[in-house]
Amino acid sequence: MSSTLALPITRFLHTLEIVAKEGKHLSYSWTKLSNQTIDVEWVIGLEQKPACAEQLEAFVSRFGRMQDTMADKLFPRWLLALAEVPGSQIETLNRAERLGVLTSTERWLEARNLRNRLVHEYMTDPTRFIEDLALAQEYSLMLMETYNRLRQDAMTRMGHKQESLPEELTLPGQLKNR
Repeated sequence: MSSTLALPITRFLHTLEIVAKEGKHLSYSWTKLSNQTIDVEWVIGLEQKPACAEQLEAFVSRFGRMQDTMADKLFPRWLLALAEVPGSQIETLNRAERLGVLTSTERWLEARNLRNRLVHEYMTDPTRFIEDLALAQEYSLMLMETYNRLRQDAMTRMGHKQESLPEELTLPGQLKNR
């Protein structure tokens, strides 16, 4: 391997490991939240239920963190490891979509906007917040699936052996089937 590619590949693999850990934490929070009945009363009652509020905060935070790490670091480092020059974030997302790692740049951007709404919305509109929370759970699966596709790409396009990569993420719905 040429020394000019060694550093970008190392940085990509390190970031892939970080995202794998973030994905495991997000999956855990997703599962904890989905085991509750989230309705208007639940949202309004968050002030009196600090444990539920913490679970919610953990989920929203982990959702945003994984999304940020992937878009700001993982995708650009992946392109550099492929000897490509990443452009703006939208160009990088579009390239990831063209290479088959990202299913939809549009959905990714919708998830990003959703994350921004989740931070304060439950304080002002519980009904809309419940809808957005359900969307965030759906988009969380998209993040984890994207990680898995990127991991697979590291094996097929880059030639990395499965055992040298972090584990594939088990999607929360699949946990019950094991």
